[in-house]
Amino acid sequence: MTESHNGHSTLPKNPIKHICCIGAGYVGGPTCSVMALMCPDIKVTVVDQNLERINQWNSDKLPIYEPGLDEVVKKCRGRNLFFSTDMESAIHEAELIFISVNTPTKTSGNGKGRAADLKHVEGCARLIAKIAKDSKIVVEKSTVPVRAAESLMHVLKANNKPGVRYSILSNPEFLAEGTAIENLMKPDRVLIGGEETEEGKRAIESLCWVYEHWVEKDKILTTNTWSSELSKLAANAMLAQRISSINSLSAVCEATGADVSEVARAIGLDSRVGSKFLQASVGFGGSCFQKDLLNLVYISEKLNLPEVAQYWQKVIDMNEYQKSRFSQKIIECLFNTVNDKPIAVLGFAFKKNTGDTRETPAISVCKTLLDEGAKLNIYDPKVEKSQIIMDLTSPRITDFPDEVKSSIEIFTDPYAAVEKTHAIVVCTEWDEFTELDFNRIYQSMMKPAYIFDGRKILNHEELQNIGFHVITIGKRLNRIGLRTFGNVPQQ
Repeated sequence: MTESHNGHSTLPKNPIKHICCIGAGYVGGPTCSVMALMCPDIKVTVVDQNLERINQWNSDKLPIYEPGLDEVVKKCRGRNLFFSTDMESAIHEAELIFISVNTPTKTSGNGKGRAADLKHVEGCARLIAKIAKDSKIVVEKSTVPVRAAESLMHVLKANNKPGVRYSILSNPEFLAEGTAIENLMKPDRVLIGGEETEEGKRAIESLCWVYEHWVEKDKILTTNTWSSELSKLAANAMLAQRISSINSLSAVCEATGADVSEVARAIGLDSRVGSKFLQASVGFGGSCFQKDLLNLVYISEKLNLPEVAQYWQKVIDMNEYQKSRFSQKIIECLFNTVNDKPIAVLGFAFKKNTGDTRETPAISVCKTLLDEGAKLNIYDPKVEKSQIIMDLTSPRITDFPDEVKSSIEIFTDPYAAVEKTHAIVVCTEWDEFTELDFNRIYQSMMKPAYIFDGRKILNHEELQNIGFHVITIGKRLNRIGLRTFGNVPQQ
């Protein structure tokens, strides 16, 4: 049933006047803020059990950083956009309810380490069934496994009240952190999956009508529910695959003398390939890629498709290899020991223009260095100090949190962070790092001074002329002072 939505702009039989979103996180907050801005005739209420988070959404300092989000929230908040912990009132009032809660990878039980944990989604379904007194359209916004809508409907029907009917839709998000507001304002496509029944089609029309306030009709695609659910996993898997592919080639480039940036440009100019997601780096991170890949691996195994599972597992393995390869080269280049050596880590977020640290490569790099006894000076312009400490003292990272705390220092000034360090490790591609005064930095560092550019954003020739030893990804740099993974400086 995949097709562009070609319906009319006329109002659906029961136009949506109230929307509730359960979950005030990275998806729910920005999505509903933009929806409120674009649909001034609809009241949008975002609810969450976390009082601290809701208070932040109602304050001048929002709980997440996203370019353009502050302005959108300030325009709509208190007008037709509300943030509340009163779930009962919001669910009762809404005709359409988004479920936008976390679906982390399971940490125990069946599918541990691979399957998505749907306990929060199930909890939302039970809450809706308990509160609802009239029919509702329930929309999966969270990333869920294929056929999760079916499970959702089972819970709702098993706890149903007389006269209350539910339509389940899948409406996955395709947001990239750092450009989420732009993605929401001008989406490549909006995907809506639903049941191929008259009731399902009416529900789809209602959600289409909401999006048609600002999205062109030919960009609204409708499918069956399962195609929609799988499309989200597939999109993230394909993007992650491109990153792992170019990262695998970066190792080949270092071994042969090719330049991965030139290779990426050459293949990216092929219209069949395209240039996006071909930037070699220390590895991918974020809340979606690894989680969705693991979910796809698990689903494939459960469907008795071991070859498919192994294929997608290799994308994850290559990402882990790239992070490990980069970390080990830092140690090798620093005379095979970093014990008690101060090292500056510039950037902790998984990418620029976000404060999100979920699955950031910086955690893996920092863990390796800390395990080897390094002292880390960490600077990131948007990540909170408490978040960095929590990430690096997590039980899955260390058994000795107090030792980690004594070995790291968080800085608010990059120049202070690099002072008297042996090396700088760039883990996030923040624009401001390209504008730093590296002459000043060089003078303040221990000699020889090293820069490990894990994002390929710095001017390596300029750094060499200053006197730095530069180690980068996917390029054999032969001039004195310039090195890659395969070329350890001879001292």
